[in-house]
Amino acid sequence: MSDHRLFQPRYWPIWFAVPCILASGLLPLPVLWGLGTALGRLAYHLAGSRRRIARRNIELCFPELSAKEIDQLTKKHFSCLGLGLLTTGMNWGISRRRLKKLVHFYNRSYYDQALAEKRNIILLAPHFLGLELGGLAIGMEREALSLYKKLHNPVVDHLVRRGRTHFGGVLLERNAPLRPLIRLLRQGLPFYYLPDQSPGGQGLFVPFFGIPTATFPMLSRFAQLADAVVIPCFTRFMPYGRGLEIIFGPPLNPFPTGDLLADTTLMNQTIEEGIRLMPEQYFWVHRRFKRRPEGEPPLYDQQLLKRKVKRKKHPRVEAAGSNKKNSAGGKGKVL
Repeated sequence: MSDHRLFQPRYWPIWFAVPCILASGLLPLPVLWGLGTALGRLAYHLAGSRRRIARRNIELCFPELSAKEIDQLTKKHFSCLGLGLLTTGMNWGISRRRLKKLVHFYNRSYYDQALAEKRNIILLAPHFLGLELGGLAIGMEREALSLYKKLHNPVVDHLVRRGRTHFGGVLLERNAPLRPLIRLLRQGLPFYYLPDQSPGGQGLFVPFFGIPTATFPMLSRFAQLADAVVIPCFTRFMPYGRGLEIIFGPPLNPFPTGDLLADTTLMNQTIEEGIRLMPEQYFWVHRRFKRRPEGEPPLYDQQLLKRKVKRKKHPRVEAAGSNKKNSAGGKGKVL
């Protein structure tokens, strides 16, 4: 911690809160489930804009649901959000012994077979609320790789990075050059990849729950450059705090095909399948459909679209797939 900014007086409240956050991570998961449910129900009533974003996303993705069912699913989602928030202390300081007891694997044979065959592996890990603990469980067994988006607050940024690597592993910032990521993948480090958030001004429009959605197209490029197999990896908090389930799916096949649009569409279809297993645990409070194809009307009301969001530079690693100079046909320029 050589960065002196971390200890500026304006960050002292965060440091004072850290012992409480770590202490909460020592509570049994069933207790955190109950407390998180209560916190989430409170947040449902207080976080008006986020509630409306989540409800709108669910309404768009599940048009077959009635208004009452959409409201019920939104409430369940906020209960899960509360649990996700209260497990922050676990994410930062859980022991190996406790994590092993909490984690249950399903269809692990897909992952183990790829390891046994010494394949380079990309784990397709959508934004489910248990993904932080899932990433720790993967990295606890063997050194793994993931991308990281630097946070604006340097203290929170430091704490999150330290938590994600307290069992080891490699974190690369999303604006890093592509070469180190591909090199580490080729060296055999599993890559825990989260591709399913809005790419800002970059990306391709491909269907997501039938809606043309701006999507990072880099998964097939990573797989091509590293000769890697892509295995879906979904994380699910089990009911009433009974543990965390990591669900592996069959490898994407055929993948990559050389057709960027088809590959990215298959990725989104795979994410959809995971969401349908546990829709309440997906991260619905993100404005996934903010960017629209030219000429298409907005899908959120103007009040939600005008929420102030700090703009950040587009990441080099993610944006590479959208840049014609760095397309699959020009990989020599990227590497």
